[in-house]
Amino acid sequence: MPISLYNSLTRRTEPFAPLDPERVTIYLCGPTVYNYVHIGNARGPVVFDVLVRLLRRHYPQVAYARNITDVDDKINTAAQQQGVPIGTITERFAQAYREDMAVLGVAPPDIEPHATTHVGPIIAMIESLLDGGHAYAAEGHVLFDVGSFPAYGELSGRDTDELIAGSRVDVAPYKRSPGDFVLWKPSTPELPGWDSPWGRGRPGWHIECSAMSAAHLGETIDIHAGGIDLLFPHHENEIAQSTCAHGGRIFARWWMHNGMLTFDGRKMSKSLGNVLLLHELLKLHPPEALRLRLLSGHYRQPLDWSEAAIAQATSTLDGWYRVLRDLAMVELPPGELPVPERIEAALCDDLNTPQALAELSVLADAARQSGSAAAKAALLGGGALLGLLQQDAEAWFRRGESTVDAAHIEDLLQQRQAARAARDFARADAIRDELAAMHIAIEDSAQGTRWSIAKP
Repeated sequence: MPISLYNSLTRRTEPFAPLDPERVTIYLCGPTVYNYVHIGNARGPVVFDVLVRLLRRHYPQVAYARNITDVDDKINTAAQQQGVPIGTITERFAQAYREDMAVLGVAPPDIEPHATTHVGPIIAMIESLLDGGHAYAAEGHVLFDVGSFPAYGELSGRDTDELIAGSRVDVAPYKRSPGDFVLWKPSTPELPGWDSPWGRGRPGWHIECSAMSAAHLGETIDIHAGGIDLLFPHHENEIAQSTCAHGGRIFARWWMHNGMLTFDGRKMSKSLGNVLLLHELLKLHPPEALRLRLLSGHYRQPLDWSEAAIAQATSTLDGWYRVLRDLAMVELPPGELPVPERIEAALCDDLNTPQALAELSVLADAARQSGSAAAKAALLGGGALLGLLQQDAEAWFRRGESTVDAAHIEDLLQQRQAARAARDFARADAIRDELAAMHIAIEDSAQGTRWSIAKP
């Protein structure tokens, strides 16, 4: 089944064909690690995690890189405020990011390059740009000469003047043109820095991704992914410097951009006070519900975030896991779980996760009605490709059990059973009410009484 993906560069959906069918290369812009990431930063990793899962089904090898930006002015500020080296900040939040992604069901990348360990390749790329007449040194800085690259602006579809007018461009006296961007900048003694032909300094943000991508994936890669907010200037600048440094070779054959998250219809921003940290949300909600919500809209469109949307995602998972719990004693057929054709077809159509989730609901209904091993396997196989339904059903319903006294609950359930057997229905109802007050939901079935943690 062929894969088709929308290419932001050509502005159309195209049949995907890697440069080397034996090794697909994909690069995703990773976090700048100076704090916990917000929920909007998680959409790209979740969406492109599904893409990588799909690609691995179709190709023998996928080289997936997601970088860590561990030198940046925001990191420097955080380190100075806390009086610690930048490594103390970056190691802490890089590890927190990895852990939060894992809890969200995002598989680790094959390659996780750090900017600070690639200063050598960064300097070499800058020297190549200088030698080719695409960059110039000025007052301890090295800048890319945007005018030397006529194709600048093709990704965003606008000319240079329009791009500069609509963005925050740093105007500095050492620039030949307002649109020129920094490849290297000087560091004062209190800031981190590395020796270079232009003095002690540190790399600009854009050159880091270009150098890391080339170092691990080659000068031309199949897919470059990231949020739509990175399209300009970051990705536009990556194209310019990579193309010029590599003798005009194409940098990325496909550009894929995920849409932004809004909160109750408004853009997430610190000024509005509605930025939601992923680290905190993972404590408040089932992580799988967050993942489901991030996949519920088409990746190229904006996605609204709300408490009601998370409640709905949790309820949907309750229904799917209820089916799996009811089929717990049904043994799966031998071999790998099958991936239903309709789910794979949806994902092959430009990663249409809303359609794939709709198909998963159909599979859940079919499994509920038939109770067959094949139907159960199809539901689990479809979920696996989306990174869903991979935990034990009982564990799903008893999430948060460590905060309650399980022995006490079991004792109350036994008392209720005895009361019902004695036809003391008033006592049985009182125990149910007592459990409800403890946020314990109970369900009577032919297999006995089950309990789970209900949302307060």
